Amino acid sequence: MYRTHILVCGGTGCHSNNSGKIREAFEEQIKQKNLQDDVLVVGTGCFGLCAVGPIIIIYPEGAFYSGIKVEDVPEIIEEHIVKGRLVEKFLYHEKALGNKPVKALSDTNFYKKQTRVALRNCGVINPEAIDEYIARDGYQALIKCLTELDPQQVIDIVKASGLRGRGGAGFPTGVKWQFAKNQNNDTKYVCCNADEGDPGAFMDRSVLEGDPHAVLEAMTIAGYAIGSHQGYIYVRAEYPIAVDRLKIAIAQSREYGLLGDNILGTGFAFDIELKLGSGAFVCGEETALMTSIEGHRGEPRPRPPFPAVKGLFAKPTILNNVETYANITQIILNGAEWFASMGTEKSKGTKVFALGGKIVNTGLVEIPMGTTLREIVEDIGGGIPNGKKFKAAQTGGPSGGCIPAEHLDIPIDYDNLISIGSMMGSGGMIVMDEDNCMVDIAKFFLEFTVDESCGKCTPCRIGNRRLLEYLDKITSGKATMQDLDDMEQLCYYIKSNSLCGLGQTAPNPVLSTLRYFRDEYEAHIKEHRCPAHVCKRLIQFKITDKCIGCSACSRKCPVNAISGEIKKKFDIDQAKCIKCGQCIATCKFGAIIKE
Repeated sequence: MYRTHILVCGGTGCHSNNSGKIREAFEEQIKQKNLQDDVLVVGTGCFGLCAVGPIIIIYPEGAFYSGIKVEDVPEIIEEHIVKGRLVEKFLYHEKALGNKPVKALSDTNFYKKQTRVALRNCGVINPEAIDEYIARDGYQALIKCLTELDPQQVIDIVKASGLRGRGGAGFPTGVKWQFAKNQNNDTKYVCCNADEGDPGAFMDRSVLEGDPHAVLEAMTIAGYAIGSHQGYIYVRAEYPIAVDRLKIAIAQSREYGLLGDNILGTGFAFDIELKLGSGAFVCGEETALMTSIEGHRGEPRPRPPFPAVKGLFAKPTILNNVETYANITQIILNGAEWFASMGTEKSKGTKVFALGGKIVNTGLVEIPMGTTLREIVEDIGGGIPNGKKFKAAQTGGPSGGCIPAEHLDIPIDYDNLISIGSMMGSGGMIVMDEDNCMVDIAKFFLEFTVDESCGKCTPCRIGNRRLLEYLDKITSGKATMQDLDDMEQLCYYIKSNSLCGLGQTAPNPVLSTLRYFRDEYEAHIKEHRCPAHVCKRLIQFKITDKCIGCSACSRKCPVNAISGEIKKKFDIDQAKCIKCGQCIATCKFGAIIKE
C-alpha cells in the first residue's frame, strides 16, 4: 500500500511539454531516496487545465502543482514528499483570486462549475492499467447488461436517458440503436468515430488518452444491444498517444476475457479492431468514414438508406463518437433518470468542450447542458486576457457559427445554438476578442472546408470555392455590395444542395458572421477598411510625428520599405510594405500606427 501517489499528466499537451521526462525524473528521485515502497508515480490522461501544464497532483493532500519543469522535481520530492510540506511557489495560482495559490484542483474556478461524466477518469487513473479502470467500477455496466438486462432493456435505458449524439448532429442515441436492432440481419457492426478534425478540437482525443476502456466497454454494450459481434474504432493516425493506449487497452480487455469469444462466460462474443484514418476531415461524416474502413477513398454516400439499415459492408451499422460512448457506462450504472436530471428539457446530460483562443484558461471542460456561454467564458475560462473585450465564440468548428456578445447569456444546448445560427458540433469552442476580424474568421474556416472537400458533389466542390473567392475579394477591398448579396444567396444554395454534412454546413461561418457582423463586411467593401486591422491588403502602417528618427524601424524592415534621415521623421513606402508588423514591434516610442 502506497502512502503517496504522484499523478503526472500524460495528455498530448503536457506530453509535448516534457511531462514524460518529468515523470522519469520523479521515478529517479524516488529510487535515489529509496522511497519505492511508499511513493507511486502514475501517468494519467489530461487534467483539463491545459493552459498551465505540465500539471502534477500529489495525493493524499491533493496538492495541485502547475507549470512544472524537470529541474523542479528534486525540490518537490525533498520538501513535499520527504519533509511533508507544500511547495507554495509551484502551486497553481488563481488569477481571479488575486494570484493567490490554490491547493486543490477542485478549488479552482476552472473546475467549480464542471460536472465530469465523460471525463470522470481523465487525470484520475493510469489509462494503461485495466485494474485501475476496474477499481473505478469499470466493466460493471457490461456485467450488468450481460447478466441482468436483455438487449431491448439496454436500449430502453439509453432512450430514456435522453442522450443525444455528441458528434455534432445530436441525433438520439437510443433511437439510432433501436433502428439497428430492428434490422433482421445476422451481421451488424458497431463503429466509433474518433476522427476528430475540427480546428481547435481535442475532446475525443483526450478521452481516448485518459480513459480508453470506457469506450471499449460502451461499444461492447452497444454490440450486445443491437446484436453485433464486431466493432471498429476509426481513429486518426495523428493521435499517436491515443492509438497506443487503445492498442494496450484492447489487448488487456482480451486478456481479461472482456473482448473476444464467450465474454465472461455468457456466450456473447464481441471484438474491436482499430482503423487508422489519414486526416481527411470528410471522414468525420458517417458514410465517408465507413467507406474508408472498407478500404476505399473516403467519400459520402447518398442517404437513405441510412447506416442503421445499410452501413459498413452494406450491413446494419451504428456509429457514435467517442464522447457519446463515454457516457454509456455511467447511464447504465446510475440509471436513465440520473443522466436526464442534468441539462435542459431537450438536451440532457453534460457536454465536453475544448476551450481555446483568446481565453485565460484554455483547456478541456465538461459542463451540464444549459450552462451559459458567459459562465464558460468568464467563470470557467477566466475571461479574456490583456484587458480585451469579448467579441464572439465560434462553436461547431467549420460547420458551426459565431456567437456574438449579445448572446453571452444564452444557455448552451443543441436547440439554442441552432436558433442563433451556430451548432454544438463535436465541442470545439474558440473565443475571439476585439482584435479579431470576423470576415477573416469566416475566410479561415472556409479555406479549411474548401481544402477538405472530397469533391464528389458540385455544390460543395465548386460552390464553396466561389464563396472563398467572394471573401477574398472582400478582404482585399475589391468587392461590391452586389457581391455581398450574391455571396449570401450562394450560401443558401450550397446548404440546400450539397450531398453530405460537410457541404451543407460549410457556409455557416459566413452566414453567422453576416448575421451579426454585417457592418464589418460593409466596412471592407464601402470604406476599404478592416476595422480590426487584420486584413493585410486593407491596412497601412504609418509613421507619426512621434518619430525621433532613430532608424531602428528602417534597419528592421525586411524589404527596405522605410527610409529617412537620422533625427528626422522617417517614411514608409506603401508600395513596398508587406505589412509584416516588424516596424511597430521595433519602435520604442509608439511612433508607428496601423490604419
